[in-house]
Amino acid sequence: MFMDAFSNILCSILFGDRYDYTDRRFKKLLFITEEIFRLTSSTWGQVQTILPTLMSYIPGPHHKAVSFSEEMVEFVAEIVKSCQQTLDLSKPKHFVDCFLIKIEKEKDDPNTEFTMKNLLYTIHNLFVAATETLSISLQHTLLSLLVYPEIEDKLHEEIDRVIGRDRMVNMEDKFNMPYTQAVIHEVQRFCDIVPFNVPHMVTKDTMFRGYHIPKGTDVYTLLCIVHRDSTQFSTPYKFNPNHFLDENGQFKKNEAFMAFSVGKRSCPGEGVARMELFIFLTTILQNFKLTSQIKFSEADVAPKLKGFLNVPIKYELSFIPR
Repeated sequence: MFMDAFSNILCSILFGDRYDYTDRRFKKLLFITEEIFRLTSSTWGQVQTILPTLMSYIPGPHHKAVSFSEEMVEFVAEIVKSCQQTLDLSKPKHFVDCFLIKIEKEKDDPNTEFTMKNLLYTIHNLFVAATETLSISLQHTLLSLLVYPEIEDKLHEEIDRVIGRDRMVNMEDKFNMPYTQAVIHEVQRFCDIVPFNVPHMVTKDTMFRGYHIPKGTDVYTLLCIVHRDSTQFSTPYKFNPNHFLDENGQFKKNEAFMAFSVGKRSCPGEGVARMELFIFLTTILQNFKLTSQIKFSEADVAPKLKGFLNVPIKYELSFIPR
């Protein structure tokens, strides 16, 4: 349910339109996205990521991920083609329009990054990387609130005080809701959705702490170690929103927070992800109280590594109208 909603928001940003949840094309897009994610997160997929040349010669289910990726690119290409037919260079309506305009402006630049191939694979990557991780993040958040009901009570209090019950939340509210911001950041730190980050590549020969790293080497930055640094977080192995609050209860940033990676190759969907998590969580808690017939413990909320991601345990909960 969450993945459907997140995917539709992405469609509205990228293509300027949303789909009915029963739409055949939309369901196909979701199926392809889930299959790519499932296959790349499997043991076969992980080995393929690390040893792509070798695994290209070895039969196995990892090859299906490639065919599904190609199918998604074809799917996106059809949408882009229809966007080209309605493109108004003076009035871009969505992400695809903006990218197409940049392609046209820089068509004579041999070094441009704005190419049709990059457009198709950027959209492919956004769907594969964004929808599943957002859904998992929200699942982590709701489970954490079941484990720590006192945190949910504080969130309810802040939401009622700042937003009330009679209007919808908007992004401006975030600046008056430090505790909500702190909880969202702590979920992303503690649950560490992508603990090993995604692979990056060294663009030139590099010396790092006495080690020579040749140009072209894949490197993995261990975000999980940064997020458990006791010099940066007072209780690194405990779920504690106070990590992101100052002595006056105001939200404070922490440079050790790297849920979206850092630098030029950080997550391109960070801004959208932050917005969606804030809007979804506050809207849910504005209207509902969370309960479950199962009594959860701190051990249950601890992240469980599955493939490249830390995923929450399977659980059931009820949304009780407030």
